Amino acid sequence: MERKKASKKGENGSALIMGGSEEFVGAVTLAGQGALRTGCDIVTIAAPEKVAWIVNRYSPDLITHKISGKTFTLKDAKEMVKHADRFDAVLVGNGITRKADRFCQHFVRKSQKLKVIDADALKSLSFKDFSNSIITPHETELEMMLVNSQKEFLLPKLRKSNAKEKADILQGNLRYFLQNNNVLLLKGATDIIISRNKVAFNRTGNQGMTKAGTGDVLAGLAIGFLAKTKDLFKSAVAAAYINGFVGDALLKKKKGYSFIASDIVEDLAKFQKISKSVTSTEKKKVAKKKVVQKKIAKKTVKKKVAKKKKR
Repeated sequence: MERKKASKKGENGSALIMGGSEEFVGAVTLAGQGALRTGCDIVTIAAPEKVAWIVNRYSPDLITHKISGKTFTLKDAKEMVKHADRFDAVLVGNGITRKADRFCQHFVRKSQKLKVIDADALKSLSFKDFSNSIITPHETELEMMLVNSQKEFLLPKLRKSNAKEKADILQGNLRYFLQNNNVLLLKGATDIIISRNKVAFNRTGNQGMTKAGTGDVLAGLAIGFLAKTKDLFKSAVAAAYINGFVGDALLKKKKGYSFIASDIVEDLAKFQKISKSVTSTEKKKVAKKKVVQKKIAKKTVKKKVAKKKKR
């Protein structure tokens, strides 16, 4: 995404990430760093006070909003609905735990901001609760949400289906959710991204990305892109592709599955350079194909002319 030369701080996206707990401090940090690596100008982490101080110590680039107590409460939700209005987009769920269910329910239902909802924030919600959101469940979280939405009858079909069949089933049976300006990013061996009228499949990524934290980086990428572009579908597709692409590059670089989520964050900075080299390589391949095709076409024409002369 191009930036205006005269742009000021905050004009290229501001994101609020709400999450974290004493058990899961790293989740919000990874999400925040992923968001920053999209080029988003301002990323603020709202977290319980002890967690927020650890985030401050870990990264000087992340701003923190400190919540009193050990977890998010319903009272916090009412305050954060107002606080979220200062930002372009909001991410909820990374490391938040099920203790914050009431917080997540209230915030997701009441906030009209552009949102990304991930991890534990999804588990107590139904598909009717969302608006203006990208949701990022894996298979188990999707199943929990279908049960919450009284759509468990879809589970046997989904478990037997391939990626395209799953997309058709979900797009056909989640019409209310999709029509309410929402996008589903179903994480898996093939990521499936579904909006009201579009479907995309992402096949970047590998088995090494089952590590803890890779989903937090993905959510961070999604919120960073969303804060900048305000486009739910494109942000989801870009996040899935880039997260997997960098994971694939790390697999080759480390020659195995020893890479971790923070390696992905570190190598995101190199993504633009990598993607440019890949693009230029692909362009060269296309150019070579065109040259070969032209040569074949010329030879074919010459043969036809030669045959006519013989006659």
